[in-house]
Amino acid sequence: MATGLQVFGQPASTDVARVLTCLFEKNLEFDLVRIDTFKKQHKLPEFIKLRDPSGQVTFKHGDKTLVDPRAICRYLCTQFPNQGNKSLYGTGSLERASIEQWLQAEAQNFNPPSSALVFQLAFAPYLNIPQDYAAIAENERKLQQVLNVYDEILSKNEYLAGDEFTLADLSHLPDSQYIVDSDRGRKLFTSRKNVARWFDTISRRKAWGQVVKMQLEHPGAFE
Repeated sequence: MATGLQVFGQPASTDVARVLTCLFEKNLEFDLVRIDTFKKQHKLPEFIKLRDPSGQVTFKHGDKTLVDPRAICRYLCTQFPNQGNKSLYGTGSLERASIEQWLQAEAQNFNPPSSALVFQLAFAPYLNIPQDYAAIAENERKLQQVLNVYDEILSKNEYLAGDEFTLADLSHLPDSQYIVDSDRGRKLFTSRKNVARWFDTISRRKAWGQVVKMQLEHPGAFE
């Protein structure tokens, strides 16, 4: 049984949510230390002031400290291969290579426009920050191009890296949920048959449901 796993951050942050989902998928016990939580009428959390919905996550396991959410997920899967979801990071070298390609694609192609949209569509309205409609339109166009590619691939596969749920899919959940929950962003996913089916499937996973529950109970920046 894993002990001494600590996550520092707040569930509203997309990077923290990504790590929490992995921990739940791996059925690992951990302590969540919520930091930088303020009433919105007082001091805003740093990640909001920086207009960055990814926020900051710090993970500690013994003397090991990691701050990159994707690296943390890789670490959890390699450090605890036989706990929880054993196929989350692939069960062979070819599967893992495919997952790695998708993790890079998510970080380099999906995350930049999706993160910008999360801030503009989900965070800004709640915090009474004026939305930048030019930025919304520009990042919608960029994300549409990415999702068009995804839709084609998902016409052949159940999930991004094949027929099993992996880190490739998990890493997309936090940004995607915020976007789908917004009136304007929802159509980016629902207008693409295979993307819509894929998101509906992955967002129903028990691990993600646990994270959403934590976000609702302890919204952090939105308290």
